[in-house]
Amino acid sequence: MQGKALIIEDDGNIAELLRLYLEKEGFEVLRAADGGSGVRMALNEDPTIILLDIMLPVLDGWQVCRKIRESSKVPIIMLTAKGETPDRISGLEMGADDYVVKPFEVKELLARIHAVLRRTDPSVKTEAEKKLSFDKLVVNLDSYELVVDGKKIDTPPKEMELLYHLASSPNRVYTRNQLLDEVWGFDYFGDSRTVDVHIKRLREKLEGVSDHWALKTVWGVGYKFELNESR
Repeated sequence: MQGKALIIEDDGNIAELLRLYLEKEGFEVLRAADGGSGVRMALNEDPTIILLDIMLPVLDGWQVCRKIRESSKVPIIMLTAKGETPDRISGLEMGADDYVVKPFEVKELLARIHAVLRRTDPSVKTEAEKKLSFDKLVVNLDSYELVVDGKKIDTPPKEMELLYHLASSPNRVYTRNQLLDEVWGFDYFGDSRTVDVHIKRLREKLEGVSDHWALKTVWGVGYKFELNESR
């Protein structure tokens, strides 16, 4: 059991999607559909983490966060369709631990949940750190950050996941179908050209950065992250 997750979200579809993924991750999941009941559950149910929408009936997310922080340090990740910097700053200043903008990739949100739990409570059992480092390259799937030659490169979540998956097993060749299944997962309906497009975009970011590693095409088979240890 990972702990107890409280979802404070009035959109039933989003709440149900989060519940399915969180239960798959091993969380016990509770849900409140408005800010008032969200505050009560946060204070009475002793959750391990709270996912808090901003646009809520009864009390909005900022009010909920403020009331919870009066007596609890439980980690809070705010979920909202508002992506402007002032909204992010408002949530963080009121005590939120992270901020995710809708629409979000569920895998990215799960990675942020694990990162927040590691940061706020080391005693909570969570998955291992997902960070890979090579010459002039850092792939951090906890923060969804790609650092190339010392610079952070803006990278979509699925490109990050694809690169991390390949780089986690250097020199292993993956077929396109394997990558579709293991990176995109059961909820994806597409074809293998999707992999080719993402590889092409990653190469544009990584080409020529280092001669210690490279994204390689294995003709007729698929792709690999080639590590040249002799250099």
